[in-house]
Amino acid sequence: MINITNLTFGYSPRKTMFRNLTLSLPAGNIYGLLGKNGAGKSSLLRLMGGMLFPLSGTVEVAGYTPRKREPAFLQELYFIPEEIYLPSVSLSRYIDTMGPFYPKFNESQFRKYLTEFDVPADQKLTAMSYGQKKKVIISFGLATNTRVLIMDEPTNGLDIPSKSQFRKVVASALAPDRLMLISTHQVRDLDNLIDGVIIIDESEILLNHSLTDISDRLMFNTLTSLTESDRVLYAEPSLRGYSVIQENREQEDSRVDLERLFNAIVTNRESIKNLFS
Repeated sequence: MINITNLTFGYSPRKTMFRNLTLSLPAGNIYGLLGKNGAGKSSLLRLMGGMLFPLSGTVEVAGYTPRKREPAFLQELYFIPEEIYLPSVSLSRYIDTMGPFYPKFNESQFRKYLTEFDVPADQKLTAMSYGQKKKVIISFGLATNTRVLIMDEPTNGLDIPSKSQFRKVVASALAPDRLMLISTHQVRDLDNLIDGVIIIDESEILLNHSLTDISDRLMFNTLTSLTESDRVLYAEPSLRGYSVIQENREQEDSRVDLERLFNAIVTNRESIKNLFS
């Protein structure tokens, strides 16, 4: 569904952000894109959306070349940016204006998502709070039923109950021929939602694996003390001793802690990368 091959990109030819980057993401999954500020997450998303152009290499999304911005491609992609804008119109006018751009848009779905998000349907969009506007954009994006849905920091501005509802609504909208990619700093907002995680740091993809694969290879554990025999790949203090990541030699079950995983791979990248090579 999304295939990037030998991508080189920079905002000037003299200073590149990505060099020979390769990434493949099949449909039917929800992916989390994690990285520090300045790692290139938003730039990578915009390359996928055709809003930025590679210096070399190829980007293919749903069978299209994004930089061409063909109408057929734009009908199959919905992009939710971090900073959103909504016009000063009613919800019905917004539907009548924006809906026709997406052939598979479903108004009933849209209004169902709004109800689940507890968004009032009788206000002008500009009269809504920032969190409500975010819910409108997310609901509309899901209801377009595009094959690719990209979200950049979608949970910014949402309160705790709304973040929980976000996970439920997004999960319910996944289909076998659909791909969702969510970039966020709010790692815990992706708990129990994503199927795979992509970690990017210093313009390099350090990890691109399913959570199942990660839990097969890594053990997320708590130890009261640390010894050399524990073969700890990463450790951080906790109330019960140390929260650690170890190589999962005994194939034990453990729940993937995304925040701990991210901290581990950016501080001990080579050891963890070697486990997945």
